[in-house]
Amino acid sequence: MFKFSCIALAALFIAHTGAAAAAEAYPHKPIRIVHGYPGSSSETNARHIAQRLTEMLGQQVIVEGKPGATGAIAADFVAKSAADGYTLLASPSSVLGSTPHLRKVPFNTLRDFVPVAPIGAFSFLLVAHPSVPVKTARDLIALAKSRKVAMTYSTTGVGSAYHLATVMFAMQAGIELLHVPYGTSGSSAMVDLVAGRTDLGMNSPVFLLPMVRAGKLRAIGITGNHRMASALDIPTIAESGLPGFDLSGWQGLLAPAGTPREIVVQLNAAMQKILATAEIKRIWEEAGLEVVFWSPEQFSARLRDDYERYGRLIQKIGSGIEQ
Repeated sequence: MFKFSCIALAALFIAHTGAAAAAEAYPHKPIRIVHGYPGSSSETNARHIAQRLTEMLGQQVIVEGKPGATGAIAADFVAKSAADGYTLLASPSSVLGSTPHLRKVPFNTLRDFVPVAPIGAFSFLLVAHPSVPVKTARDLIALAKSRKVAMTYSTTGVGSAYHLATVMFAMQAGIELLHVPYGTSGSSAMVDLVAGRTDLGMNSPVFLLPMVRAGKLRAIGITGNHRMASALDIPTIAESGLPGFDLSGWQGLLAPAGTPREIVVQLNAAMQKILATAEIKRIWEEAGLEVVFWSPEQFSARLRDDYERYGRLIQKIGSGIEQ
């Protein structure tokens, strides 16, 4: 009896230590980072991260595109993948924050994902055509309130991050602006803005800054709560006339819900080391991204805040979102 008990205990010990060793062995096979925007900055930045994760973790990290439905196909694929740390989602905040409030998606943002680590944060830039007699957000608000006909603004389309950011600005400022959507053709929106066929525009600072520096557009303000390192001469919208205005986005890595916490923590630690390197800081700055260091808990809180904030905004806009 004693001999049997010893054997049983030994078996349990081996099983326990074997399971622990298996957990500690992560990763023991290639990891996939899935994204929904081939050819975009999301893919480019994911590849920068994948290369460095491969070197750090000792396993190949592969970047795979699954385009369609404004990122929802990639997000759904990851949400339905095994929660083992081998399939991750690289996504901009709009896919999980605003898109679910605009159209039906096959996933639940707050239930189906666990945030792992941010890739980077970014703000937008509000600009005006030089013929519009404004230099600051204060000027713009005053002019908009004085005009009988609403000023126009061009974006990549209804429900886009740029559209919602401009709507949020207009609502907070108490002004009326007329939206001119261009579908996914951001270049067409900017061509018409530079030509003076629309008054205002909102887009990525990296995309707009060359036109601002060339005098083709005038910068009004950065949407975030602090100035960009690459454009310190451009104030925030809050500084230039609309106190309290703060809107920024992010790109991040997420895993399927139920992924073991120890794996999430391990990946977060690896990401923090990567983001702390001078090389990544330089690359990110050139791409208009800011390095941010969020724990999984901080990232989860930010995801929830963005999801709820956009939900309130879109509900408040209601049918007016088409304007």
